[in-house]
Amino acid sequence: MANDERKHVEGDFLRYKDKPLVREGETICYGDMSEKCILILEIMSYKKVDGNDQPDEIFIQIIDSKDPSKIYKQGQKKGLYDAFSLGTIWLEQELKNA
Repeated sequence: MANDERKHVEGDFLRYKDKPLVREGETICYGDMSEKCILILEIMSYKKVDGNDQPDEIFIQIIDSKDPSKIYKQGQKKGLYDAFSLGTIWLEQELKNA
């Protein structure tokens, strides 16, 4: 691709710490596509809590925003809170190293 300029996607998105946070199905994406890398959380399983399904096993990846096949870090955590907390730390570390 000769011109690597990307168009800005219009619309309202949930933002956390000034970065877009988007969920589609079992996949949660966090980060700015114009930066080096983004965080991907993949919900692998659910557990019942008070009759409601709650994400249980979460697969965490920090990937290159231009080449999704390039993975910087990956791991797995129980619970969405722990997975998102660890993932945001990893993302900030990778962005500092850029």
